[in-house]
Amino acid sequence: MTHPKSEELFRRAVEIIPGGVNSPVRAFRSVGGNPLFIARGQGSHIFDVDGHEYIDYVCSWGPLLLGHRHPAILAALEGALAIGTSFGAPTAQEVELAEAICDAVPSVEMVRLVNSGTEATMSAIRVARGFTGRDLIVKFEGCYHGHVDSLLVKAGSGVATLGIADTQGVPKSFCDTTIALPFNSVDAVEQSFGAHAGAIAAVIVEPVAGNMGCVPPLPGYLEALREITLRHGALLIFDEVMTGFRVAFGGAQQRFGIRPDLTTLGKVIGGGLPVGAYGGRRDIMSKVAPAGPIYQAGTLSGNPLAVAAGLAMLRYLKAHSEVYGVLERHAAALCAAAPPGVTVNRVGSMFTFFFTDGPVNDYESAKRSDTAKFGRFFRAMLDRGVYLAPSQFEAAFVSAAHTDEDIRKTIAAAGEAG
Repeated sequence: MTHPKSEELFRRAVEIIPGGVNSPVRAFRSVGGNPLFIARGQGSHIFDVDGHEYIDYVCSWGPLLLGHRHPAILAALEGALAIGTSFGAPTAQEVELAEAICDAVPSVEMVRLVNSGTEATMSAIRVARGFTGRDLIVKFEGCYHGHVDSLLVKAGSGVATLGIADTQGVPKSFCDTTIALPFNSVDAVEQSFGAHAGAIAAVIVEPVAGNMGCVPPLPGYLEALREITLRHGALLIFDEVMTGFRVAFGGAQQRFGIRPDLTTLGKVIGGGLPVGAYGGRRDIMSKVAPAGPIYQAGTLSGNPLAVAAGLAMLRYLKAHSEVYGVLERHAAALCAAAPPGVTVNRVGSMFTFFFTDGPVNDYESAKRSDTAKFGRFFRAMLDRGVYLAPSQFEAAFVSAAHTDEDIRKTIAAAGEAG
């Protein structure tokens, strides 16, 4: 399969865009070759500029739970375009989206809309520090919470893919406010709170890690984080930018029955458009300006296009709860067909094939994967019309648009590629 138009576009891109891409995760550096340039998407498929068709398991890195160009999303966007794209003033649908989020996510009593997952986590951290009067934040190795300075310590996603140990441009003093611990280790959290008594503002965690590949919480882990933070007067922040509305309608917190103090959201609540949100307990969120002294703002926050798409997405999911059963069935079928010698992790409709024969429960075990072997598998699948994330350390996603025939073809391709 040749890609002359993509190659020419990439040649032009590297001259004017750093690395030729506007986000490092789009690069093919870790799997070999150059990225494909996408012309369009429809349902569960994407088409590159050279006319090749692929079954898409990236789904714009998760938000396209209903697939590309779903009629409900397109209709909502057409309605928004008819009234305007930005006002810098409140609109009725902002309130409706906030109500839909609070109705769906168990712990969220108040919510603030922002423009991205990075903005959401950055803001939640600020609120946690302002509310507690403490400075330290606990995060976990391999978890990525956006490119916030203090949260890039031992982060996942593109940082893991590119093997960047320390990001230049982040002052050491910022990193000193972050404690990075092994994911799924309760003992490490207990020891950290013992060593920093009264100084930790919050623990932020992906309840299902998705940025070192999909890594589920071990039994009792999230429950322990909830108990420890309550005992020490710290806040528990669930970064559900990836898991929110994907692993269950109410997110991972509904699936696992844990109520964090703050939650960050993104991806699905924009229906494929740029959006984010953070929310939680009323007493905490009431401290956010203009209601309180913790300042956070954004001119384009809650813009009509993103809000319309997100509201259409959430309303569709609420009215069609059967979607989640189909997602589970299709993802389970794909994971059952993994190549030999591969460790499979899955929660709901997100999963990862780790090219290692041992269990993957944290960043250290994820890093034991044979990335060269994954690269060969990725290219073989691409040649067979299956588009996966170009990194061993990213999750794959199933959408409601994937058909039984898509799953059958993908399983057949994996059998040939493996």
